[in-house]
Amino acid sequence: MELDDAYANGAHIPGSDAFPPRWQAEAAAFRDGLGRRAELGLRYGDSARQAFDLFHPEGSARGTVIFVHGGYWRETDRSLWSHLAAGPLARGWAVAMPSYDLCPTVPIAAITRQIATALQAIAGRTQGPIALTGHSAGGHLAARMLDPALTPPGVAGRLGAVVPISPLSDLRPLLRTSMNADFGMDEAAARAESPVLMTDRHPARVTVWVGADERPVFLDQARWLARAWRAELVIAPDRHHFDVIDPLTDPESDLVRRLTA
Repeated sequence: MELDDAYANGAHIPGSDAFPPRWQAEAAAFRDGLGRRAELGLRYGDSARQAFDLFHPEGSARGTVIFVHGGYWRETDRSLWSHLAAGPLARGWAVAMPSYDLCPTVPIAAITRQIATALQAIAGRTQGPIALTGHSAGGHLAARMLDPALTPPGVAGRLGAVVPISPLSDLRPLLRTSMNADFGMDEAAARAESPVLMTDRHPARVTVWVGADERPVFLDQARWLARAWRAELVIAPDRHHFDVIDPLTDPESDLVRRLTA
């Protein structure tokens, strides 16, 4: 299809095959090291994938960071990303990571509704401010949570920082990829699920984050969202699509500081 290569990440990242096993090993070791401070598999919906993990800091939490994983709405789950909670946890914030059902079993719009339900469930188990982030398709889902039709005022009022990382913000170009065989989108569905076209949103503090070495279309997607929302755009030097999330493990990184300010 016309844009398949443009949206392919692994094919353009040297050593890309080494990343998933590394993520899996680091995530498992991180969970094991937390012991009772890791609550795993908390259900928010009916299917097996509608669950989240909740990691607690030492002492009372200052707030909660929610990280939504990517994978083009078709792959991965929360278990690969647990180690990314390290930075916020070290700063005294709890971290929640939801999974969700995948395309083509469900459409993207259903995934969006699932994350909205997860957000409400997480808010019900926590106190204080909520910071919301997500990577790639997860960045899309994090951005969509600012839609007033999805997030009730009681939860939206707790949203402070929202940081979509390498987000897919305009889904219309994906209609011209082979992935749309799984997404099953038409023009109307793509428009309805595109954050750049949201006409109303909650007034959270938004920073759009993307790696300088990412595929040009991901830089475009980030710029489109920052422009549409008049949000700050951070282009992280020397970062590609697979390592742009690594600073979440560092409590002193600018990314973690923005989420937990």
